Amino acid sequence: MLPSSPPRTATEPARAVFRPVAFAELPGWTDDPAREAWPAFLTGCKALVAQASTAAVWLAPCNTASAVDANDSPAVRAFFESHFSAYQALAPDGADSGLVTGYYEPLLDGSRIRSDVHRHALFAPPDDLLTVDLGELYPELKDKRVRGRLDGRRVVPYWSRAEIDGGRASLAGKELVFVDDAVEAFFLQIQGSGRIRLAEGGTMRVGYAEQNGHPFRSIARILLDRGAITPGEATLPGLKAWARAHPDEVAPLLDENPSYVFFREVEPDPAALIDGPIGTLGVPLAAERTIAVDARSIPLGAPVFVATSWPLADRSLRRLVLAQDTGGAIRGPLRVDFFWGFGDDAGREAGRMKQQGQLWLLWPKGAALP
Repeated sequence: MLPSSPPRTATEPARAVFRPVAFAELPGWTDDPAREAWPAFLTGCKALVAQASTAAVWLAPCNTASAVDANDSPAVRAFFESHFSAYQALAPDGADSGLVTGYYEPLLDGSRIRSDVHRHALFAPPDDLLTVDLGELYPELKDKRVRGRLDGRRVVPYWSRAEIDGGRASLAGKELVFVDDAVEAFFLQIQGSGRIRLAEGGTMRVGYAEQNGHPFRSIARILLDRGAITPGEATLPGLKAWARAHPDEVAPLLDENPSYVFFREVEPDPAALIDGPIGTLGVPLAAERTIAVDARSIPLGAPVFVATSWPLADRSLRRLVLAQDTGGAIRGPLRVDFFWGFGDDAGREAGRMKQQGQLWLLWPKGAALP
């Protein structure tokens, strides 16, 4: 997933409609060990009360949170029941379920020095990449951004993936690190953050910094449309297996997704309650307790109760989570990306997850709905 606000296009998905409900209507609400979500909530509170645009909504519940026993799930649930109202998120047509996918923080092998082994660069944003917030020019275009570059006095689209890989962009000196596998580097762009095990010792963390402004195109969908893979192979492991079996076809396939992500090096905060990648809210993401959402419907920082199922299974997955991230492919009122955490086990679950799910927004009492 790309953990930052995606570029907007002319066709915008509809926003959510919220239906007030009692907490008793949330399936599995009393069965969830809610204490596991508490560190994510506290971490998010620090960011929300520090922002002028959100402080008024969050100050009261966040200030009260310090009195809650963090190890007591019933106490955590009682806190939310006392200070929040529950609303089921619906699509404008009344649909109550949407797609839930998964993402994770991968581990790649790399080096800060280019070599024959480590030759695939991850880049910082180029100096000629422009990000234009259209809402600053036209209030009716609030939350709409475009990326581009200057061509004389004109702003034109930034280079596509194929053009960047072909050397059209000015990226000299923007190399952060070099990894050993082009396919892993591509999927790191989709996840949006990861760790690099350095050949010279130690581990480097990278996170999303910017995007070239082109729409994301799924290589799984391309291969499915060509009949090159089956629906059961349209998973992260399946796509990597296809790439290993067709090395000469990999580069042209990857270039069919014009979207390209630039990174920044991230220094972990040793005092943080959570050891995770940094999401759009600016706080570390908690494994299995944070999600990426379309922030036009589900506001960043909000607690959300999710009712879905485990990947490729009928077993229920019903949890209190925090909406602390966004993503370029996460568009629509009921669309969610579930963060599984770090490493191979998390990657296995994330790569297989494509479930239906329902959402309930928990919103501070007395505050106007978003």
